[in-house]
Amino acid sequence: MGDQNFGIDVKTIDRVAREVKSVHKNGYEICTVIGGGNVFRGVSGASYGMHRAAADNIGMLATVMNSIAFQNSLEKIGVPTRVMSAIAMPNICESYIRRKALRHLEKKRIVICAAGSGNPYFTTDTAAILRALETGCDVLMKATKVSGVYDSDPIENPNAVLFKKLSYKDIFEKDIKIMDQTAVTLASENNIPIFIFSIKEEGILEKVLSGKGPCSIIS
Repeated sequence: MGDQNFGIDVKTIDRVAREVKSVHKNGYEICTVIGGGNVFRGVSGASYGMHRAAADNIGMLATVMNSIAFQNSLEKIGVPTRVMSAIAMPNICESYIRRKALRHLEKKRIVICAAGSGNPYFTTDTAAILRALETGCDVLMKATKVSGVYDSDPIENPNAVLFKKLSYKDIFEKDIKIMDQTAVTLASENNIPIFIFSIKEEGILEKVLSGKGPCSIIS
């Protein structure tokens, strides 16, 4: 949503697309999972009296809109993509099928996974871990507003300390709210590392993947 309070900011999406292109051209196979909080947050809807399942369904549809916008930005700069939705929408995108997703990755297309896991009560974080495991990803990279996990809120405390490395156990024991516990449990059980970094920094994807960018690694 960029600097707006809600909605889709094309300039921001274009910038993120350039970030992804910068590492895609180096040969990385990339599968992305897009959130929808800039349009609608299911948990917020539920807290205002909407049934959680209905709210989550609206949130999943929001992720489809974001995914189509992201696809548009990537293809404008020459990056081949496929949007694959967990909820069937044959008129606008493919349905998510694991073997098809793997084939797209083999053909060096970026796979954009939309509609979360297709189920209410599961977060985008959980859907991201699920898709990472299904497609055999080496690492999950979670793009956020801050450069990783800190000992306090870095937005409120300029002296907050960044944790460069954490274990899955640390996340549970310290009750760190960077991802929901279902997602962290899945990652822990399947031993997939999680890199948490700020998407706001220019060139951050290349920096993190080369070991030079600020981030937190959970493993």
